[in-house]
Amino acid sequence: MNSIETSNAPAAIGPYSQGMCALGLVFTSGQIPVDPATGTVPEGIEAQAHRSCQNVGAVLQAAGSSFDKVIKTTCFLADMADFAAFNGVYEQYFCSKPARSCVAVKALPKGVLCEIEAIAESKD
Repeated sequence: MNSIETSNAPAAIGPYSQGMCALGLVFTSGQIPVDPATGTVPEGIEAQAHRSCQNVGAVLQAAGSSFDKVIKTTCFLADMADFAAFNGVYEQYFCSKPARSCVAVKALPKGVLCEIEAIAESKD
């Protein structure tokens, strides 16, 4: 197993890594919409969804993978009323339509509106 670390995604805020590579797969930790350069969180579900997707992409890239190699995602929303707006952003990044679960949760770290984790094929 190899841990993934990149400055292009937010640093872990707990005892975990940004992702792990094992068995030919990349497992990203849940990525919340924190800008890794500034530590800020954009306002609104669409901006937060974009930032979360960009953070997932950065972890995938650091592992030698990409959005088109994603097999499965799990998406967490603070409010299921944001489902349609979230999907509108999500589909711009996950064009290969990987398997997905999307659930509403009571709360997310730092009070954000969404979080995304992914499983993808690693390097060829």
